[in-house]
Amino acid sequence: MVRIPKSHPRYWSLLYREKIIESMEEGITAKAGLIAHGRGEAFDYLIGERTIEPAERAMKVAVAKLLLAEYPVISVNGNVAALVPRETVELAKAVNAKLEVNLFYRTEERVRKIAALLKEHGAGEVLGLNPTKKIPGLESERGKVDENGIWKADVVLVPLEDGDRTEALVRMGKFVITVDLNPLSRSARMAHVTIVDNIVRAYPRMIELAREMRDYDRKELEKIVKEYDNERTLSDVLRHIRDRLTRLAEEGIWRRERLVT
Repeated sequence: MVRIPKSHPRYWSLLYREKIIESMEEGITAKAGLIAHGRGEAFDYLIGERTIEPAERAMKVAVAKLLLAEYPVISVNGNVAALVPRETVELAKAVNAKLEVNLFYRTEERVRKIAALLKEHGAGEVLGLNPTKKIPGLESERGKVDENGIWKADVVLVPLEDGDRTEALVRMGKFVITVDLNPLSRSARMAHVTIVDNIVRAYPRMIELAREMRDYDRKELEKIVKEYDNERTLSDVLRHIRDRLTRLAEEGIWRRERLVT
């Protein structure tokens, strides 16, 4: 990995880019994952590279639903494995969820490498190495799922997800949660709960919330989920972007915020 001086004003952004590149070279992330990461980074600039209130709201609902689930599963792709392997394992443990590797550009070698990486960070069982089921209506490799994982799940967390699989999982009757920096994507619009935030911020916060909320009684968790409106959340994200860009245009970028480069 290229050494990035911590004094660099874009240190964290460049560090995560390098992690994606390094993971691609190691055969964990697909080449297309670099494009996806760049697209997400662009939307992160628009929201201000911080966790905004609509994302915090969605995270609380997502954690509540995962804690209520009878059989929750967290899906893992190459970018997730590259950016938050330890946090993915910790989150799964915090909400008692299964982990399943699921890839659009699937090769058995990539699946094995991602599973091994998760185990290096403390995972026990990792599903997805030998999928025996196929999601109806989904022709891509992402349709292959484990009968003891996503196929059986009632709640599925699918971060950095393709819209077609999100839609297919919803059709199957799954409750779908996604982490997606693009509030306009099909995944964001099709999921029941959309966390518009960078996964490197979202997962650590979700782990904190899970530890805080695990002692909530069932009625309190159910109330949190029942009162949630995902369309309102996405609209609030768009309003945040609109208002922030309007403010920057009126007051000047250099006066209020360092220009993103």
